[in-house]
Amino acid sequence: MSTDTQAPRATKPVTFNDDGIGEWTEDVVFEVTSERIAEYAAATNDPIEAHLKGEIASPVFAVVPTFFSMAPAALEVAPVELLMKLVHGEQDFHFHAPIKPGDVLTCRARSTGYAALSTGSTVVIKAETVNQDGVLVNEQFITAFFRGVDAGKNVGELAPGHALDPALTTGTPVAEVTAHVDEDQTFRYSPASGDPMPIHLDEEIAQMSGLPGIINHGLCTMAFTSWAALESFVDGDVTKLKRFAVRFAKPVLPGQDITTRFWDLPATAEGDRAVGFETSVGDDLVIRDGLAVFTA
Repeated sequence: MSTDTQAPRATKPVTFNDDGIGEWTEDVVFEVTSERIAEYAAATNDPIEAHLKGEIASPVFAVVPTFFSMAPAALEVAPVELLMKLVHGEQDFHFHAPIKPGDVLTCRARSTGYAALSTGSTVVIKAETVNQDGVLVNEQFITAFFRGVDAGKNVGELAPGHALDPALTTGTPVAEVTAHVDEDQTFRYSPASGDPMPIHLDEEIAQMSGLPGIINHGLCTMAFTSWAALESFVDGDVTKLKRFAVRFAKPVLPGQDITTRFWDLPATAEGDRAVGFETSVGDDLVIRDGLAVFTA
């Protein structure tokens, strides 16, 4: 689920556990198959042939092996009774090696810090994935947002920044991609990703949570933007993507069209190409502060 920064101000003081910062979760082992890669690509309407054939994983597939490490890492710091208030605030992938069929991945995660905001509090989780050869495959920074909760202070390290200069988005985009979110998107994405959250599958539960109805998984929306970036800038070659980050702004509903617009940023210190992006439904931003970095 995504978080809306226009939510009501935080009103409930809660004590977070500083001792939980830095505590790694238990290792989770994930065996990658061609079928699982292909299923994820199909569930995110990915048009890139190598992904659909299961030859190499799409970027956001990287979250699948780490999925069950995220909440335990956050709950090392945040009280467990806050679980139902947790929404996905930001996601930031740093890629070091591609994921391919036959890989046996080992994943772990830890909280690095937390912060009190006007509308709630965030816990930052760092996840690491290594393959069977001990090679670091990716690092992920996940910002979990707890609505209406006041942690009272800031502790530890937050995620690396990727905010866009608002002036950038007033210029002409260098690329623009519109995609349709299918009516059955969430029912396909849930088994492909391993995310069983009922707000994506049950209309009544979604409405009880204050939503207009079933909403698309935030990471599914992010996956749409990732293949749009790959097709627009590197001919679909996932091995050229080094970093991919977003801030979730508003939920996307099944049946909606999303438009992602990209703008060039200055090259990185290493000389890599960087682009910023935003994704909208009509005039409403659903993803902001997007960043994609491609190897030179």
